[in-house]
Amino acid sequence: MLAAVTSRLRGPGRAGGRPPALIWGLALLVGSAMLFPPGYLILRASEAGAGGVLEVALDASSLAVLGRSMLLAVLVTALSVTVAVPLAWLTTRTDLPGRKAWTVLAALPLVIPSYVGAFVLVSVLGPRGILQDFLAPLGVERLPSIYGLPGTVLVLVLFTYPYVFLTVRSALGGIDPSLEEAARGLGSSRLSAFFRVTLLQLRPAIAAGALLVALYTLSDFGVVSLLQYDSFTREIYLQYRSAFDRTPAAVLALMLVALVCVVLFLESLTRGRAAYHAGSSGARPHQPVVLGRWKLPALAYCGSVVLLALAAPVGVLVFWLLRGLASGGSLNPVVQTAFNSLQVSAMAAGIAVLAALPVAVLAARYRSRSASLLEGLTYTGFALPGVVLALALVFFGANVFPVLYQTLPLLLFAYVVHFMPQAVGAIRSSLLQARPTIEEAARGLGRSTVGVLATVTVPLAQRGILAGAALVFLTTMKELPATLLLGPTGFNTLATQIWNATSEAFFARAAAPALVLISISALPMYLLVIRERTK
Repeated sequence: MLAAVTSRLRGPGRAGGRPPALIWGLALLVGSAMLFPPGYLILRASEAGAGGVLEVALDASSLAVLGRSMLLAVLVTALSVTVAVPLAWLTTRTDLPGRKAWTVLAALPLVIPSYVGAFVLVSVLGPRGILQDFLAPLGVERLPSIYGLPGTVLVLVLFTYPYVFLTVRSALGGIDPSLEEAARGLGSSRLSAFFRVTLLQLRPAIAAGALLVALYTLSDFGVVSLLQYDSFTREIYLQYRSAFDRTPAAVLALMLVALVCVVLFLESLTRGRAAYHAGSSGARPHQPVVLGRWKLPALAYCGSVVLLALAAPVGVLVFWLLRGLASGGSLNPVVQTAFNSLQVSAMAAGIAVLAALPVAVLAARYRSRSASLLEGLTYTGFALPGVVLALALVFFGANVFPVLYQTLPLLLFAYVVHFMPQAVGAIRSSLLQARPTIEEAARGLGRSTVGVLATVTVPLAQRGILAGAALVFLTTMKELPATLLLGPTGFNTLATQIWNATSEAFFARAAAPALVLISISALPMYLLVIRERTK
């Protein structure tokens, strides 16, 4: 579909041709800014020389961190796929009662920040948690530890499986049922046809969702820190906080970036060059599989996932909120931090859209190798984990421009660099669906480049602009490591308030900001993602 759309835009002044100097200059400026964080990390690490870099990279502790990070990513990705694929099949292909409701409920854990999930787990099963208090009168003085790898894997699986669920569910709806019917006609059972035909066609969707899970796992900071699992992000943060020489932190950050690149390369290999589209257009709708005696087990499975990933976390947060209010707690601190979160998220969304617009226009209307390169550069910051990006900007602020260190402008720059690709993708897709002849007519009538951009291009891309701004807003609301490392002194957001309270085991104090953060995120996420997926 995308190829069909883009092919219609080829021709002078549509795809190719010479872009206006203003658009080209702005896009070049934005692309150059994206290069700064990885470039500065390389520069900082090079100060130690090749020998120093190798010494840190090949140190036994660094290799151990690498192994732990890889193990965590593999386990979380594999288990997320295991949870999500049956869930997607049940809500798409069967006569499961309440399929639409289960779809929405199964996708909603995506709006819960993973560090909130870690806080919930610690508050229930930790040394000072709900279960420990409940069992204390029975003589149980200590519960098995939930820290380390098991707890980290559990939390990350529960709050990342929706990435696989949504991509696989979308793909299931587009598979031609005649392929499975042909396999059944040749004697294959329904289960055999699923594994030999359907699952093979789902490989690109599973790989895409698994990639998102793996990248999220490698970049996660809150869960590994709260549950004390020594992955790259936690070690980088500890190096930054405790060591006077921060060059080792830069080397570890580059090792993490290299690991992310390896994951991206492996995902590209899994896709291969096979074609997965249907052999004919206009595939018939699928006939729902009758579950029969498996209906109750299927409902139990869906209910268990939703209970663990959505109902239990929200219920625990409500419990701690009521407990805090009963003991005299106040909601006043949440009001200010909520305002701070809304303020910086709105500012980051506005700046990101403004920065993304010239890049998206260049990529959609004046396609060339240089335009593709500039568009690709905008994704550099998105590929960097938040703690790595923040570390690069800490070095910059502390050593090059001290006046910007721990100021709101530097924090906003981090947000924009990290999340702007979401706006670029949304605006570019919107422009590709709009005919460029309207802009050409405006130029033919004498409108200037700025005039055409303001009165024609922006209205044409309005849906993409709004969607991109909403996505940047939501992800900025949940961002933790960049806010911790770059936020102005005394400046707290909902994310940092949750972090500060949970790191000191003040669970009741963390409940209110966690619920507010989830509430703010849930409705826009439903409108932008879940509603679109369930049409």
